[in-house]
Amino acid sequence: MLSRKADLIKILNKIRGLPILVVGDLMLDRYIWGAVERISPEAPVPVVRVNRVEDRLGGAGNVARNLARLGAQVHVAGLVGADEEGLTLLKIAERDGMNTRAILRDRSTPTTLKTRVIAHAQQVVRIDREEIGNSAKRMQRELVKLVRAALPKMRALIVSDYGKGAIGQELMLFLAEAKERGQLGMRARPYLLDPNPVNYEIYREVGVVKPNRKEAEEASGIKITDRATALKAARRLIENWQAEMVLLTLGERGLMIAPRGKRVEPIYLDTVAQEVHDVSGAGDTVTALFAAALSAGATPAQAGDLANIGAGIVVSEVGTVAIDPKKLISEIERLSAGRGSK
Repeated sequence: MLSRKADLIKILNKIRGLPILVVGDLMLDRYIWGAVERISPEAPVPVVRVNRVEDRLGGAGNVARNLARLGAQVHVAGLVGADEEGLTLLKIAERDGMNTRAILRDRSTPTTLKTRVIAHAQQVVRIDREEIGNSAKRMQRELVKLVRAALPKMRALIVSDYGKGAIGQELMLFLAEAKERGQLGMRARPYLLDPNPVNYEIYREVGVVKPNRKEAEEASGIKITDRATALKAARRLIENWQAEMVLLTLGERGLMIAPRGKRVEPIYLDTVAQEVHDVSGAGDTVTALFAAALSAGATPAQAGDLANIGAGIVVSEVGTVAIDPKKLISEIERLSAGRGSK
């Protein structure tokens, strides 16, 4: 059942100004928008006439962008190349009001760039440029120092792992030790990890872990076919990674929130998406909203409602987009009216 409208809006207001640290793999998403009017005479492929080119923050940057749109005080830690794309990424982040002092520039590795060509609201092709450089270990150590210095001033921590080299064993060990000391976790400051298969072996003592269905299946070894198997997989992950909670995104089946403890009932939230155009970036919106809501004092159920509603909004748009607070409030009001929530 949907949380009370007044409570959800109150939580959104409390997010404004909260200092939240996002650590992870930063990418530049480049969109080439155009129109297809003919097929190439050179090969059986469409010819796209370009109308405009747009750069957006991707990866962990999209998580940060969602938080910034919500009004949080966003601090970003990660790696970019010492190249034009890295400079563009930094400029966008600073334009959006983010603190970028913990973003390191690596001369040996180019900034991860994902270029999407879109015509008539459909993706024609995606071109990826990504590379993990030889200096990754050294840069990861520098990143740990920056995270260590920033963490005491934060109200929440998000680790957005896309497997591109920013997240390493030394960082995860530091965070595990910080959680054991009581500096991270639900009782101190919420700590949410969006995992990636390349690093499953280095996760331990995490707070909230947020896999999608495929990731949960791979990490747990359990095929998810219904709620019972989803819960079984979540409990396996809680055991494997000593997590406080699993937030499992199930696509068209919505979300499941499974806290530690077999006597604690899981929460299932049906999807509220009305029309799906593009699911890219929806997971980042879930990550940002859930963590930000917890840092503002929300219960897991309330945070789940906000994350679920936010995801339903962003999948209705083309490309990776950040949540619009006005649309979020409007959708809360619409759903509340339909369910009689005040």
